[in-house]
Amino acid sequence: MKVKNITKPKDWEIKDRTYILSSERQPLIFSIPTKHTSKNPLTWFDSELGYQRELRYATNQPSPFVDEQEGTATLGHVVMRNGSITVPSSQQNLQLLLSVYHPYINKGIYKEKNVVKEAENQLDYMEVEVEALTMALKLDIDHAEALLRVEMGNKVSNMTSKEVKRDVLLMAKRNPSLFLELANDENVELRNLGIKAVEAGILALSTDRRVFSLKSSGRKLMNVPFDEHPYSALAAWFKTDDGLEMVKNLEKKMKIKK
Repeated sequence: MKVKNITKPKDWEIKDRTYILSSERQPLIFSIPTKHTSKNPLTWFDSELGYQRELRYATNQPSPFVDEQEGTATLGHVVMRNGSITVPSSQQNLQLLLSVYHPYINKGIYKEKNVVKEAENQLDYMEVEVEALTMALKLDIDHAEALLRVEMGNKVSNMTSKEVKRDVLLMAKRNPSLFLELANDENVELRNLGIKAVEAGILALSTDRRVFSLKSSGRKLMNVPFDEHPYSALAAWFKTDDGLEMVKNLEKKMKIKK
């Protein structure tokens, strides 16, 4: 039997390949259709030829395309056990079917495991994690407290300094990218300053959470825009000319209260 021009990508590499289910829920046994039927269509549109080509996995044929197969076809089955299957380099017909042409891979039901890419992703993540943990260790207690308030709210006020340092390290480890983003966001510290000023009785937030004022005199500082978080709005106001003066006053008063 002589087969001409087996259809495959130009940069196709001959090697062992492993396929894994994309879903986190992985059944003990998962069957992948290997023959075209009305219930499970198994075709691939060839843009060069301009029509759908029927696919099937035949163990004695070098190509996964029916129109490139000759003679009797011995049909094979593909079963993933515990969410994966490894296909050796000797089974090029099956690899081409699973890697390139099968509808299931194009729909994201399963994917080819890329060991090199996974190693690169793991290295990238580890580098970000180390950067986040290093930054968490160097943070002063006020900045660490400000970051924790994003996740924990006012509970931070009752924590000891050691608890704050511990939890900010855990926060950096859980989600290093988010931690670095928050750590470099100046609004986080300004939000924290506003919260602490209200807790200390220096500023007051109205019961409808729409107005900030000075607690001692009742003088209104700002109105909170509709549909905006009060402390996010206060942090933005702190950046205005009037707000910058208030920040200086609050920082002095907060130090005195400590």
